[in-house]
Amino acid sequence: MRYEIRVDGQLSDTLTGAFPELDHVVMSGHTVLFGQIVDEAQLYGLLARCQSLGLRVLEMRQLPE
Repeated sequence: MRYEIRVDGQLSDTLTGAFPELDHVVMSGHTVLFGQIVDEAQLYGLLARCQSLGLRVLEMRQLPE
């Protein structure tokens, strides 16, 4: 499944490097992380990583295949 996670602000190279399994793009002052997520465990792990890095998740959604 493909997912998109939109976080507040423009992430530094160091922070985007914390998500090597995802691509990213900056749009309208937000960073959008996106890519293939294999299962719910990986998804929850990504969200936990966002929380531990102090990132504010604005939106998360599954993308059509």
